Amino acid sequence: MKIIASAKMIPVSGTSLGVYTISEFLISIGRTGYRKCTWLGLTQSRCKYGTTQRYVAWNYHETNPGEYDFSKAKDIEYFLNLAQEIGLFVILRPGPYICAEWDLGGLPAWLLQNSTISLRSSDPDYLAAVDRWFAVLLPKMKPLMYQNGGPIISFQVENEYGSYFTCDYNYLRHLHEVMRKFLGDDVLLFTTDGNQLQELKCGTLQGLYSTVDFGTTDDVNASFRIQRQFEPEGPLVNSEFYVGWLDYWGVEHSVVPIENATRMLEELLHLGASVNMYMFEGGTNFGYWNGADYNTKYRPITTSYDYNAPLSEAGDPTQKFYALRDVISKFRAVPLGPVPPPTVKFAYGTVRMTKFGALLDFLNVLSPRGAVNSTYPLTFEQMQQYYGFMLYRTQLPHAVEKALPLKPELNGMHDRGYVLVNGIYQGVLERDNVYVLNITGSKGDLLDIVVENMGRINFGSCLLDLKGLVRNVTLASTILTDWSMFPLAIDDVIKNGWPHSGQQEDVNSVAQGPAFYYGTFQSAKAHDTYVRLQGWAKGQIWINGFNVGRYWPERGPQETLYVPKNILNVNSLNKVTVLELERGPAKPSVVFQDHAILTSKG
Repeated sequence: MKIIASAKMIPVSGTSLGVYTISEFLISIGRTGYRKCTWLGLTQSRCKYGTTQRYVAWNYHETNPGEYDFSKAKDIEYFLNLAQEIGLFVILRPGPYICAEWDLGGLPAWLLQNSTISLRSSDPDYLAAVDRWFAVLLPKMKPLMYQNGGPIISFQVENEYGSYFTCDYNYLRHLHEVMRKFLGDDVLLFTTDGNQLQELKCGTLQGLYSTVDFGTTDDVNASFRIQRQFEPEGPLVNSEFYVGWLDYWGVEHSVVPIENATRMLEELLHLGASVNMYMFEGGTNFGYWNGADYNTKYRPITTSYDYNAPLSEAGDPTQKFYALRDVISKFRAVPLGPVPPPTVKFAYGTVRMTKFGALLDFLNVLSPRGAVNSTYPLTFEQMQQYYGFMLYRTQLPHAVEKALPLKPELNGMHDRGYVLVNGIYQGVLERDNVYVLNITGSKGDLLDIVVENMGRINFGSCLLDLKGLVRNVTLASTILTDWSMFPLAIDDVIKNGWPHSGQQEDVNSVAQGPAFYYGTFQSAKAHDTYVRLQGWAKGQIWINGFNVGRYWPERGPQETLYVPKNILNVNSLNKVTVLELERGPAKPSVVFQDHAILTSKG
C-alpha cells in the first residue's frame, strides 16, 4: 500500500511544516498498487513511499496583482522539499481554481475589478492573468518534479470544472497547453469531477486522466462506470472521498457517521480503487480565508475546517481514524507501533478584556489612506480593499422623526452591515436575511455602515461575488448619495502592536456597535489551546497580531477557535485583541480551554 496525503492550504505563521497542514490521504492498495506505480511512471522501489497531495491557492500568493509572495509561511518550495526529505511524493493541485471552501475558490479578488471578466473561461482578460501566474508558479515547480529528481508526481488541471456553467473546452485546452509548456510532456496531468455524466463531459479533456469524486451515500459501482466511460483503462480513482463535511454558520455541525465511512472505504478497497479521503485531517480558515456557498441564499463557512475528519483540526486522531485504520489493516499490514498521541492542549484560563473604544473613534489609525468620496457607494473591489471591513459614511438628507426603512436595493448588502447614526448603534443589515432596518435622525446626522466581507462564494455559478454596498441604499424612497468610503487596515495596525500600544479612549463613548477590546496573559510554556468567547455576539479575534478568525457564538455551531502553539509567546505577554461588532458582554473576558466546542448552534 502507498498512502498519499493531501493538503488543504492553511497559512500558519511559524509552523515547523512551513506552509500547510496535511489534510487528505490517498490510498492505493492491493492489486492496483503496482498498476498505479506504472501509471505514474514510478519505479516499484520508490512507489512504496507515501505521497502528499496539496492545493496551491493563487490568491494567497498574489494578493495584489503582480506582487508575488513565496516567503515564510508561503514558501511552497520549502514545503515540497520537506515532503521529499521525509519520504513523501507530491500530487499538486495548482488550480488556478481550487474550490477548497477557500475565498473565491483560490482566485484573487482583484480579478473582480474587471466588471466584465468571465472567470474560469477563455475570456482573454482572465487567461492573461492565469498565464502570468502560471509563468511564475510552474517554473518553480518543474525542478521539483519526479522526472527531475523531485517529489511531484502529477498535477491536477483546474478543479471540478464540469460543475461550472461555462463548459468551455477552449479554456481547458489552454490550461493543458500552458502546463505542458512549463512542465513538459512526460508529467501526468489529471482532472477531478463529480460522478455525474454531464460533469465529466464538461470537465474532462483528451490527454488529461479523468477521475471522479463522491461521498459515503453514493453508489460506488455506478460512479466508477461513469469514470470508465472516459477512462476505459487505468486505475479507478475516487479523488475526493468525503469522509466528513464542512460547516456553515447557523447550521448544525456536520457529521458523517463512522460506519458510513468505513463501509464505503472497504467497498472501494475491495475494488482495488485509489481513494483520496477528503479531508483526512481538518484545518482552519484563519483570518478571512473562508469561502461561502450559495444555494438559494448566501452561506458563509465557519473559521473551523475540522470537517469531522479522521484527524481533527489540531491533528489529533479520532475514533473515525482508528476505525478507518482497521479497514485498511484488512488489506495490508499497517505500521507497527502506537499511533502518535494528541498534542498537548492547555487551558490558560480566563483573560479579562478591557474595552479600548469604538471603531469609529480610530479612523485616523485604522484608515491611514483616508476616505474616498463618490456619489454612489463603491465596492470593496473598486476600493482595492479585498478582505475584512470597510466603513461607508454619508449624511441623512432630511430629518427622520418617525422611523423610516433603510434598505440596500436588490439585496445589495454583501455581506453584513453594522449601522450607526451619529455614532449610536442601530442594528444589522445582513445579506439574504435582514434586508431593512428602520432608523430615525436629524438632517445632517452621520450615517455610518461598517460592512463586513464574510467570505466570497467558492463554488457554483455565482463566483462574481462583489463585496460591500454593491447597490444603492435608500431611505424610504430617497436614494442616498455623497458617500465616503474608509478602507480599514485593521490587520496591519494590530500587527504593529495596536491597540495595546495606544492610548485608551473613553470606553463609554458607544455602548454597542463595533468596538475594540484588549487583554494579555503570560505563560511559561506554549501549547495548543482553544479560545472561547461566550457571551460575545460576533466579531474577529487576534492573538499577538495573528488573525485567528471569526467568532459567532450566537449563530453557531462553532464556539471555540483553535489557537496553534506557534503563535503564542513564552515568558512574555501574549496580546489578545477582539473586534466585537455588535455588543460585548458587561464583564468582558475570553477563556482559553483545552478542548474544542464545534457542535453548538445559536
